[in-house]
Amino acid sequence: MDYVRLHASLRADSPAVTDLAFNRQWTYGELDHLIAGCTALLQEKGVSEGDRVACLSKNRAEFIMLHLASARLGAIFVPLNWRLSAAELEVIIADCSPSLIYGDDLATELKVEAQDIEQLLPQCEKRNPVWPPQPSVDLPSLMLYTSGTTGKPKGVLLSERNLTETAINFCLLGEVEPGSRFLCESPMFHIIGMVTSVRPPLFLGAQIIISDRFLPERTLERLADKDLQISHYFCVQQMALAMRAVDVFDASSLCGLKAIFTGGAPHPEAQIREWLDDGIPIVDGFGMSEAGTIFGMPLNRNLIDQKAGSVGIPTPRLQSRIADESGRALPDNEAGELQLKGDNVTVGYWNRDSVYADSFTLDGWFKTGDILRRDEDGYFWVVDRKKDMFISGGENVYPVEVEAQLVKFPGLKDLAVIGVPDEKWGEVGCLYYVPKEAGWEIDMAELDSFLTSRLARYKIPKKAVAVESLPRNGVGKLMRHELRKLTVSE
Repeated sequence: MDYVRLHASLRADSPAVTDLAFNRQWTYGELDHLIAGCTALLQEKGVSEGDRVACLSKNRAEFIMLHLASARLGAIFVPLNWRLSAAELEVIIADCSPSLIYGDDLATELKVEAQDIEQLLPQCEKRNPVWPPQPSVDLPSLMLYTSGTTGKPKGVLLSERNLTETAINFCLLGEVEPGSRFLCESPMFHIIGMVTSVRPPLFLGAQIIISDRFLPERTLERLADKDLQISHYFCVQQMALAMRAVDVFDASSLCGLKAIFTGGAPHPEAQIREWLDDGIPIVDGFGMSEAGTIFGMPLNRNLIDQKAGSVGIPTPRLQSRIADESGRALPDNEAGELQLKGDNVTVGYWNRDSVYADSFTLDGWFKTGDILRRDEDGYFWVVDRKKDMFISGGENVYPVEVEAQLVKFPGLKDLAVIGVPDEKWGEVGCLYYVPKEAGWEIDMAELDSFLTSRLARYKIPKKAVAVESLPRNGVGKLMRHELRKLTVSE
């Protein structure tokens, strides 16, 4: 489903991609030609159907070119998370076994052997462009790694059919049109940065404006820039809060925005209404690596106000239900697991066939593991997230993964990690531990130093509490809900 190729025929001179970090811009005609040159380069390097092409870099236009060139060959693009530690990246690279890795200076810092991404565009421009026959739209073309509840990373496989469904779903919910301009600032190793900020504008021939990272003051300037004319901007609620905290924040300068779209963590109603009071729709939604855009709020400020805290509604292209543990569909306003059917649902997990099979009910519904409820008007509300996971600064953290490293830390007899509320990050990890020696306390600086080489910074607990024992049931299973109660009572 090559929509760049389509728009190169329909609107060759229309702007397609602007890369702010490098002051570069391409029209649809130019972008199509560059992707064709990149396709020729990958072919020359031996890339073929099913091979993996990885990239470890800050946001830049080359992500789009590598992804779409890989898709034209039936290969799989794998954007790597530069926020991980070198050890974590080593595991992922070994798992996906890429034929090629491109990277910037981050690859050197993280000890990943990669080809210099700075040389990619010049090399593509020198190749004779090729447009091979379109592969099956059901072949995976993108793999996004996400930690599972076991703490082991899973490669979520998304086909061109999957990605097009997310494009359609978001275009319908987010009122996208050919004149829309998306500021892509979320990391392009995430579903929001690599898919939701890219595929909807490409689907309709709109424009993507790429930023290398979020800086609150600079982001505000760009959202207010009359030349850039940004219409759509994605962020997590902590980023939205950081923008409001900037000394020069002036909501009137953002009137050109169609909306600010947030996700990744619950958004407090009071914060939503602050934006509404300033005349700016702040639109919550719900999605996941395995299914892209699932729900979204309308852009109508009155509806957002009435349903503040809701993650919105689905499009008719997606089937969703709230079910109990037996798979029975629940009535409105009862909480249960969100289950999905639709062409947006992942086609598999890399090298995890049994895990993928277990992700579906016997009657074919994908089990998200998230607990939601639907109200009488059809709006969905998040009640709880996956059993143990918490979200820190928009990043998923699975306690079992952190605990697997902490068992090696000296002085601990027993331990558990849960997410606790934090004003800056939404949630942070809190380590509850039983010391081997009574009265011994953890030195947080030593803990931080111990984990820095093993885990991404956002996964490292920011708090630690010594306890006499951890709550466990009769068979010794940890009862995290009891720890959460303890946190609330403190």
